[in-house]
Amino acid sequence: MRIARRSFLLGTGAALLAPRFGLAGVETLIDSPALADQVAAGKLPALAERLPTSPRLIEVAAMGRAPGRHGGTMRMLMGDQRDIRMMTIYGYTRLVVYDDKLELAPDVLESYEAEQGRIFTLRLRPGHRWSDGHPLTAEDFRYWWEDVANNKRLSPGGPPQAMVISGEKPSFEILDPQTIRYSWSQPNPVFLPALAGAQPLYIAMPAHYLKQFHQRYAGKEELKQKVKTTRVKDWGSLHERFSRQYRPENPDLPTLDPWRNTTSIPAERFTFVRNPYFHRVDENGRQLPYVDEVTLTIGSSSLIPAKTAAGDTDLQARYLRFEDYTFLKSAAKRMNFEVKLWKRAEGASFALMPNLNAIDPVWRDLNRDLRYRRALSLAINRRDINRVIFFGLAKESGNTALPESPLYDETLAKLNMTPDLAEANRLLDEIGLSKRDGEKIRLFPDGRRLEFTIETAGASTEETDILDLIKQDFIAIGIKIHPRSSQLDVFRRRILAGQTIMSGWTGMDNALVAAEMEPDALAPTSPSQFNWPRWGQYFESGGREGEAPDIAEAKELVALYRAWRHSTTHQERREIWQRMLKINAEQLFTIGVVNATLQPVVVSTRLKNVPDKGLYSFEPGAFFGRYMPDTFWFEGK
Repeated sequence: MRIARRSFLLGTGAALLAPRFGLAGVETLIDSPALADQVAAGKLPALAERLPTSPRLIEVAAMGRAPGRHGGTMRMLMGDQRDIRMMTIYGYTRLVVYDDKLELAPDVLESYEAEQGRIFTLRLRPGHRWSDGHPLTAEDFRYWWEDVANNKRLSPGGPPQAMVISGEKPSFEILDPQTIRYSWSQPNPVFLPALAGAQPLYIAMPAHYLKQFHQRYAGKEELKQKVKTTRVKDWGSLHERFSRQYRPENPDLPTLDPWRNTTSIPAERFTFVRNPYFHRVDENGRQLPYVDEVTLTIGSSSLIPAKTAAGDTDLQARYLRFEDYTFLKSAAKRMNFEVKLWKRAEGASFALMPNLNAIDPVWRDLNRDLRYRRALSLAINRRDINRVIFFGLAKESGNTALPESPLYDETLAKLNMTPDLAEANRLLDEIGLSKRDGEKIRLFPDGRRLEFTIETAGASTEETDILDLIKQDFIAIGIKIHPRSSQLDVFRRRILAGQTIMSGWTGMDNALVAAEMEPDALAPTSPSQFNWPRWGQYFESGGREGEAPDIAEAKELVALYRAWRHSTTHQERREIWQRMLKINAEQLFTIGVVNATLQPVVVSTRLKNVPDKGLYSFEPGAFFGRYMPDTFWFEGK
């Protein structure tokens, strides 16, 4: 009976779905021909036995795209073998995901319930399996929570921050093999967004595979031998090496992603093949992904634009910049690819970051003076920068939410953004910086010139070009700057040490914000925030390092962030976000220059369903992830 069923499914794709799967409007299952031989040989079950009872139905046509067909190898180029994590990001398979409205929706989960913002019941899809065919069950969640997150050797710092609210861990319950529950005594608004992140919070691991590396389950001698063979320090190092889910270096580690890695490190080319147990199907009953195989070829990142122009890739955005557009466009027709321009989704593609924690007390006090920050912003001719460097295609804006965000406020985006040299000069005079030297450069009361270095990490020529234009703008108000780039690690250390007076960097990483997303970028929460690194360090370390904020508005931002972390309703979270965005815009803690700059996306003319227009961002978009690369497909041979 089983053999006949397999033949029926593979030969005609006409198996009736409705009785078992309950997918409205779907009557057939269609398997990839690439798996036909394995199914025919009995090495792989038929598709009906590989899918969950309730697969996730992706209505491709409703997304404005064409339902596709199976087959093909999608080539991409990467600059480092660590970039294999991009497959996890692009695949964007999560317990819950952000949909096209930036709202959370089930993906791996069949459903979830949140009660009072503190009790979360997660239901798995019955019959869902890991890529090796083993069932995904509550045991995989128990294993991670009990044997990894709360194991002192594997997690010396305890469970991840998103699982701990005011020092409290959740109560973990298994209600049945497909249902688990996490409960806190107070709200945890971070939990679900963390599960949906581009770099997600993993709360399940393939226990059936990983137990062989855990001292609680593996035989002592067997484990000792594996430690010796792998040449690692102990069983904890062994488990860590073989359990990485975000960077899938272990080909044997079962996954839930659309494609699984088959190549061990080190390698110059990684091959990812389709996951035969992937849980999504299209409206025709065709299992996703459409593309059977993805290859990542590793090489020098500086050569990727040239190799892209030579036609060595089918889908490429990483390591390409707007400055490459003209060069790529000139090769497009000859090499059979298109160059699409997506909008980058940072709050500011470039921003000035006055270091409010600079060690020089004179510069620190000046950076903390709102009148000075306003003067700098009013001196910048953003229209010239946009026209000269971005051909007028960017948006002149402060560091804030994009128009595509439900939290966008046009007034905040434009605040202090229109050039006004007269007002800028008036503000600087009011501060007490009215004296100038023979070159018309303003002087501090102690006689020093208002002359300083703006440091960057040298990420692109765009940064240098922008600062060259800003340099001319600042001369007009009596300030002289010297752009200087350095290596990223040196750049970061100097800022944290307070040696940097001002830096140039991107603004908010994610400007596609929604009320349910964590507003940590708007308050001093991390030492990697270049405008207030010591305050961020103080928050992150619980007061053990760094300095406590001593500006009223910064203190309010921290209080608002803490209030968001304890919020229970959407409206409450929305109001907190709006207040935090308003404070940041008014106070100019970062001085945004432009945003919505364009990202070249090179696509083979044969590769279909890649949107012509898109928003390119790590969070919340996972770059290509929210556009579902499992629905991309190749036309023709």
